[in-house]
Amino acid sequence: MVMGTHIARHVRTPNLSLLLLLLSLSQLLFFSTGDGTDMENLLIFKDSLANPANLRNWNASVRPCNGDQANWMGVICVGNKIWGLQLENMGLGGKVNLEILDEMPTLRIIGLMNNNFEGRIPEMKKLGELKALYLSNNHFTGDIPGNAFQGTRSLKNLFLANNGLTGEIPSSLAELPNLLVLKLEGNQFAGRIPDFKQNVKVANFANNELEGPIPATLSSMSASIFTGNKNLCGPPLEIKCPVTSHPPPAPATPSPTAAAASRPSPQVSPLYKRTTSALEIALILISILLLLALIAAIIFILCKRKQKRGASKEWDGDDSYKLSAASVDQEKSKFSECGSMVKRNVDYGKLIFLKGEADRFDLHDLLKASAEVLGSGNFGASYKAVIMSGEALVVKRYKQMNNVGREDFHEHMRKLGRLNHENLLPLEAYYYRREEKLFVCHFMEDGSLASHLHGNHSSDKPSLDWRTRLKIVKGIARGLAYLYNELPILVVPHGHLKSSNVLLNENFEALLCDYALRPVMNQEQAHMHMTAYKSPEHAINGRINRKTDVWCLGILILEILTGKFPENYLTPSYDSYNNQATWVNEMVKQKRTGELFDMEMLGTKNSKGEMINLLKIGLSCCEDDPETRPELKEVVREIEELKDRDEREFSSTLGEVNAVISGRKVRGGFSSFNL
Repeated sequence: MVMGTHIARHVRTPNLSLLLLLLSLSQLLFFSTGDGTDMENLLIFKDSLANPANLRNWNASVRPCNGDQANWMGVICVGNKIWGLQLENMGLGGKVNLEILDEMPTLRIIGLMNNNFEGRIPEMKKLGELKALYLSNNHFTGDIPGNAFQGTRSLKNLFLANNGLTGEIPSSLAELPNLLVLKLEGNQFAGRIPDFKQNVKVANFANNELEGPIPATLSSMSASIFTGNKNLCGPPLEIKCPVTSHPPPAPATPSPTAAAASRPSPQVSPLYKRTTSALEIALILISILLLLALIAAIIFILCKRKQKRGASKEWDGDDSYKLSAASVDQEKSKFSECGSMVKRNVDYGKLIFLKGEADRFDLHDLLKASAEVLGSGNFGASYKAVIMSGEALVVKRYKQMNNVGREDFHEHMRKLGRLNHENLLPLEAYYYRREEKLFVCHFMEDGSLASHLHGNHSSDKPSLDWRTRLKIVKGIARGLAYLYNELPILVVPHGHLKSSNVLLNENFEALLCDYALRPVMNQEQAHMHMTAYKSPEHAINGRINRKTDVWCLGILILEILTGKFPENYLTPSYDSYNNQATWVNEMVKQKRTGELFDMEMLGTKNSKGEMINLLKIGLSCCEDDPETRPELKEVVREIEELKDRDEREFSSTLGEVNAVISGRKVRGGFSSFNL
């Protein structure tokens, strides 16, 4: 028996080792054929660039994706697959070789805008599944072959603006069935504009060398998208196209039959000829009048039908494309068509009110109202609608909001409807469809904080003074603290805190908007665009936490004090080199603190000390390590203690700041910044 056991032990041991070996080999095979192939292609792509310094974390020791989390900068991951590359504003250069990426079947987006790439537009016939290509604001030159886009049948968005491209616009663009957005302005394209048969929603051909008539399919767009082409003509431009005159046909040699026909015919009475001519003219006029009456009747009937059915149709637009700020200029149009607000079809349903005021207006009132486009952001478009009562509303349209099912979505909306705070913009109502959602809230006449900080200032619209900025910061902090108290189960109760999501009322009270949307937003869209996913902890660990909103608040405080637009909003993920807090710290180290504050900010004469204190609070919120960041309640307490005027000499406060050049100092319960 012992001998049999001994033999069995020897038999089992090799089998176990063999099993482990096979398991290891299978994992290695999976890695090399799946994620490993994509990794290898990306590393080759990186090596082909002239200046890949900002892609320093692209290395073979770490996989590009971990589920939906990206380990590599600028990589967008969905389901452990590489879904896109967002390598914008990174100072990259050289020639782009997209053939390296041909073997990445899940790649859908390539974003290389605002870099220093040069040479010809890369070959892309094999990128058949690519949906968006962003190459604007580089140094690409040369002609593009007419068949260059023949294989990219899935392409929806193409941005080639502000390069040095020449030759004719590729004819293959007019054959792409899904093309929605085409940006070609600021090049040297020549020749005629192709006849786009597909439903292109946004286009721009301005500042090229194009000529000839504008195709009828584009004639309903804004004239501004064709400016800067002196030889273009036809609607919507006021320049009429010249009428081409055809030379008269050469006289033909008469045939015998024609000669016979030309012989003099029997004389006809002049009275008979006049009577026949008058009768023919009368019949022609009557026919024309009847035809015009018939056309008018048809148009009238169609308009009436559209008015009756205007609220029962379905929006078929696609606003999922990414738009830069320059893309909004061609959307300044009304939604009215035959008395209806919306040109697109709308699936009629009921608005769901969250504040118990369902009798004020309904969806039909919104559809009948005249509306204007306020802007198109990363998640959809916003419209201002003035209903019959004169009340101005904002309708926000979301198409990337399918992260949860119908009942969970309604439950989350009910939670948002119960929120009530003076520093939150309340959500009045919403409309649900699987494909899209509409949010309705009050229109704020004074606009967003971003427009006040970065817009053009005048005597009618001066820059915000110190007292107003401090008031706004306090309102933001109070609103954020309320969200933290009321939504404790959310990791980031706001998730998208930035200056454009802070509105101002007539008294310059801050109202937070677009809050608590992360749970319902599609995760790939949230990872690409929400400010929470541009934080240091997400770049380092692939996770966000309860202090991520604190980091967003810190960046916002620095923006309010300096008046400088944060590059953090532009980069696809956190980058310490393009970080607002890094820039501020460098300025302080160089003892240039006085140059930090917005030069247009008034009312600072007796407030420098408190301004410095708020600067320190903002920087403490921007610590890369969440563990060293203060808790939100501590930040709010410190902000509430600030005054709009110094209660002591500024020189002592500034001396206190400069005294901590070589280290950190604890002030009011949390660490100060490193000067």
